[in-house]
Amino acid sequence: MPSTIISCAVTGSAPTPNLNPAVPVTPKEIAASAIEAAKAGAAIVHCHVRDPKTKLPSMDPAHYKEVTERIRESDTDVIINLTTGPGARYIPSADVPGQASLDSKMCTPERRVVHVEELSPEICSLDVATMNFNKHVFLNHPDHLAIMAERIGAAGTKPELEVFDTGHIMLAKKMIADGLIEAPPYFQFCLGISYGAPANVETMILMRDMLPEGAVWSAFGISRFQFPIVAAAVLLGGNARVGLEDNIYLEKGVLAPSNAALVEKAGKIVHQLGGSLATVKEARQRLGL
Repeated sequence: MPSTIISCAVTGSAPTPNLNPAVPVTPKEIAASAIEAAKAGAAIVHCHVRDPKTKLPSMDPAHYKEVTERIRESDTDVIINLTTGPGARYIPSADVPGQASLDSKMCTPERRVVHVEELSPEICSLDVATMNFNKHVFLNHPDHLAIMAERIGAAGTKPELEVFDTGHIMLAKKMIADGLIEAPPYFQFCLGISYGAPANVETMILMRDMLPEGAVWSAFGISRFQFPIVAAAVLLGGNARVGLEDNIYLEKGVLAPSNAALVEKAGKIVHQLGGSLATVKEARQRLGL
């Protein structure tokens, strides 16, 4: 059994700070939580940023810079993975559906990767997906994805290909064939999200078997599916992601006290299944960083 790379998704963009006070909000809190997660066994920390005053999702490059610098200045040699997901939320206008409503959060693909070009993290997410997310459309046009992939590569950053269903893998494979993604490709299966692929073993096997040869893959399930998906990913030869972005509970009815606690629980699952956690050095080697 190969060692398991554990990623920790530290805060996300959902309104979870109001549901669990452990969800970090300020750049200082996000960086501190990421560092704690790394010390608990995470080889990769996946970071969004929030407005410190409103707690809402932010795209402010200054917040990304502070988070990144604080992590880099710490005594942890963790792999930083910054999101590029914000800026793709489309809600049609009621009167003119072809126009975005005021509640939409759309911007150019260039704007979505400004912080990546400035900070050159080792990894950044690239959502190869257009789909319904609850009451909005997560809109990632293939032309926009191509622009983002080219700019991400030019920054020396490896894209983590976030896929939420089987068709997204097909698009990602087309991007790989077009030379937009360097080998080995790194896929993240995002499971259990509304109107995406369900969080079950059958889906994971299907998605795994669709991957191109040599691909590295990881998976996560949201909410109550988080830890069952960790176990399934390990047994199927993949890697796993946990964190307060995806789930705010340590167990049923018990709020997670920290990201580190979620990582520690994932680590126990890996060890109980006879596996081991990948070091940061091992993760870098396997991902081609």
